[in-house]
Amino acid sequence: MAKKEYAFYPGCSSQKGASASNYLVSVDSMCKTLDIKMTEIPDWNCCGASISYAEAGELPRLAMNARNFALSEQHLPGQDIVATCAACWLGSRESKERLEHNNTLMDDTNKALKEAGLNLKVIPEVRHMVEVLIEDLGYAELASHVKKPLEGMKIAGYVGCQTNRPFGIQGESFENPMYLDKLIESVGAQATKFDQKVTCCGGALAFSEPDKAQAQIKDIIEAAYDSGAEMLVTPCPLCQANTEVYQGQINKKYGTKFQLPVLYYSQLMVLAYGGSAKDAGLNGQVIRARRLEEFAGK
Repeated sequence: MAKKEYAFYPGCSSQKGASASNYLVSVDSMCKTLDIKMTEIPDWNCCGASISYAEAGELPRLAMNARNFALSEQHLPGQDIVATCAACWLGSRESKERLEHNNTLMDDTNKALKEAGLNLKVIPEVRHMVEVLIEDLGYAELASHVKKPLEGMKIAGYVGCQTNRPFGIQGESFENPMYLDKLIESVGAQATKFDQKVTCCGGALAFSEPDKAQAQIKDIIEAAYDSGAEMLVTPCPLCQANTEVYQGQINKKYGTKFQLPVLYYSQLMVLAYGGSAKDAGLNGQVIRARRLEEFAGK
């Protein structure tokens, strides 16, 4: 039996073949080392992260998350739901809060679920993967598995906004959360003093207001370089995508020469635990993390 067991909600972006599938590859490898069993919720659906913004209303979004809750409790009773995607975690966590504190919404949601043959009685705890790592295992346990410390590497920890507000990680500051810095240090690397760690990457504005979003991304990447970092690390697939894939467009627009690799915390952990570049999903990077590739090959 695994040391820890959870109901896994991969979400649309982190599932196999999706934009952040390399995140899933690294999380799977990391969990094997840490003896964490993640069982995917059967027949899960999208969390509806953007459905409210498309003027579909609150109830459809709540019902979508409630369906995942009901399926989790039906197939994996008593297990916390764990998401790797910040948007999935935030949307699901918010839905849990709304349903638990509003009987009318709960009744309306169960009426919708009845059409799918489901009924929601107990809502599992909803947690981000970093919460599990920090709160259930702890930094000392995470560090104890390091075989190849990432010594000499300077990394900026980019938390973003969705894993920071309104819920955040237990005991952390909203203005200056330190958990990502501590995760970086637990694998032997140096966390740089990065003053844009909770700045929004622009989110979906990357499509609707690209100039505004790219201006924010430019500030984030510049601050990382100014801090002395050679790569950026984040717990959020949207933050990862925006800060990585738009560097080329920003270079054309502003005359900059950005080429900063953007990784997930789990990729660092896999490499420090002795995993290969493939185990860490490094082949999924748009901007290659050449130093990490070389490190993995040693």
